[in-house]
Amino acid sequence: MKCDEIFEALALLEKERGIPQKFMLGKIIQALTTAYKRDHEGVENVSVVVDEAKRDLKMYVQKEIVEVVENPGTQISLEEARRFAAGAEVGGVVNLPVNNLEFGRIAAGNGKQVIIQGLREAEHGMIYDEFNSKQHEILTGTVQRIDPRTGNVILRIGTGSESTEAVLTLSEQVSGEELREGQLVKVYLVEVRRTTRGPQVLISRTHPGLVKRLFELEVPEIYDGIVEIRSVAREAGSRTKMAVWSENPDVDPIGACIGPRGQRVNAIVDELRGEKIDIIRWSEDPAQFVAAALAPADVLNVNLADEGKSCRVIVPDDQLSLAIGKEGQNARLAARLTGYKIDIKPASYRED
Repeated sequence: MKCDEIFEALALLEKERGIPQKFMLGKIIQALTTAYKRDHEGVENVSVVVDEAKRDLKMYVQKEIVEVVENPGTQISLEEARRFAAGAEVGGVVNLPVNNLEFGRIAAGNGKQVIIQGLREAEHGMIYDEFNSKQHEILTGTVQRIDPRTGNVILRIGTGSESTEAVLTLSEQVSGEELREGQLVKVYLVEVRRTTRGPQVLISRTHPGLVKRLFELEVPEIYDGIVEIRSVAREAGSRTKMAVWSENPDVDPIGACIGPRGQRVNAIVDELRGEKIDIIRWSEDPAQFVAAALAPADVLNVNLADEGKSCRVIVPDDQLSLAIGKEGQNARLAARLTGYKIDIKPASYRED
């Protein structure tokens, strides 16, 4: 059956949307065979043969040749089979062509619907592939609207046919940060999920990965691998601690991140709307690492437990509140950064 309109539509989709003709043609064939089986109870083996050069589709039903027909949907008598294939024998199979009128009716009823559904599927697939390759990267989105009930912010990320909407939920927004419609916002792509309604792009402004990627963009030494970010602990909107290290003894990893006159770190602080950032030197010596992590407090001694990742830290009496931090934030971030449970005591502390 000539199907010029279908092939023209598929060619246009490939040209304008980048959706391969073979993908869409496969969807159409699948729908046509499913529709035929639905209309003909008992039929199992249905195939569609495509001649792209002639823009031609033919449908066949395959049946087994038997002496006595018990299931007309899958079997055919030898006498009947020989009307289509002179050399037919019992035990063989024969392909019976579906007449063009019936095939045309099925195609007309399903073609448009399948193209629409296949188009949606293909676009979802392209969007998924596009964003799945960008997991754990920074994307820039435009604020489309803000839900007054939930506080969720809907962003448009990407460009053209491969753009999509993503929801920045209230829990992934920085506390106190006010976003407005039309504003450009940098977000961290946490994950992309496949759902029945299309790809779901999970984004965040609070994830520690956002800070890490911002430094990679701002600091050439990190981008080039000369300086490594070993660990990040963050309380979004308030404070971040980041441990850095360099194998090259001639490179100061902290200085590289701060930049001349603080330009690099200040650019990131501005992007994070004033969030404080402590940059400390990572060490393979846990005691040194813990002591550095408690900056800006001075540390007199770090006693590591014999078992497990815990330690007791001794600080000058006048540094105790600084080491612990407001509402325990400094100690909490240091523990997360190092992976150690930290017990902070003043120098005057004595065991009972």
